[in-house]
Amino acid sequence: MARNNQKVVPQATAALDRMKYETASELGVNLKEGYNGDISARDAGRVGGNMVRKLIEQAERGMSGR
Repeated sequence: MARNNQKVVPQATAALDRMKYETASELGVNLKEGYNGDISARDAGRVGGNMVRKLIEQAERGMSGR
């Protein structure tokens, strides 16, 4: 199965990484640079899910003009 993990906006990579580490810190998940295969799937899902929630909130604010 082929994966397409390319970013739509490659310039956003650094901002998304900062958001990932900020979100993990807020949730008390210890992420480190590089490989993080030692964290639980639950914690990884919490980080990803909260990132999506924040991105949706930002998009909604942008659409409402706030």
